[in-house]
Amino acid sequence: MDDLDHAARALLRLPPSCGPVRLIGVDGHAGSGKSTLATRLSAALGDAPVLHLDDLATHEELFAWDGRLREQVIGPLSRGETASYRPYDWRLRRFGEERALAPAPVVLVEGVGAGRQVVRPFLAWLLWMERGPEESWARGRHRDGPEQAAFWDGWTVAETRHFTEDPSRPHADTLVRECPTGYDWLPGPGVTAGADQIITYRDGSLSVN
Repeated sequence: MDDLDHAARALLRLPPSCGPVRLIGVDGHAGSGKSTLATRLSAALGDAPVLHLDDLATHEELFAWDGRLREQVIGPLSRGETASYRPYDWRLRRFGEERALAPAPVVLVEGVGAGRQVVRPFLAWLLWMERGPEESWARGRHRDGPEQAAFWDGWTVAETRHFTEDPSRPHADTLVRECPTGYDWLPGPGVTAGADQIITYRDGSLSVN
């Protein structure tokens, strides 16, 4: 069993945090590897739903998506209902067709700001991709190519402002560091030790009590 399978088992043992759902935040700087981690975790969880916060943001509202998240996603899930949202099309600059999000045992919320203050009360666990901003942004710029250079220039300013005003990392339960073969799982600043701890760490590896 690899580290992602261990993480999936541990997350499934957490108590529900949003109605019947264990809402798991995957946060970090843009380009840090959040989407890849969420995709791999989803597979380890048996294709758990993944909500990408890029689908709720817009060009004009890079971080002002919290209202849509609460009304369209968190509200219905907290009542055990299927959520419905309209993903934003970054090329056409408009919202698309409605997409359903069922109240599965685990739902992953991936994106910059997934651990922001208004979201944390509904999270069962917060993962933070442990990669610095400059390295993350360089990876993102390389991925998106020179045609997105102007967008990235504005994004880095907006992201820096966001994390200055509403930081996520200090509240992370787990810091996830990408390695050549898998991930290292380290206790985050927000983790509290105790007999009821669901996820424990041994020699830098994730294990399940």
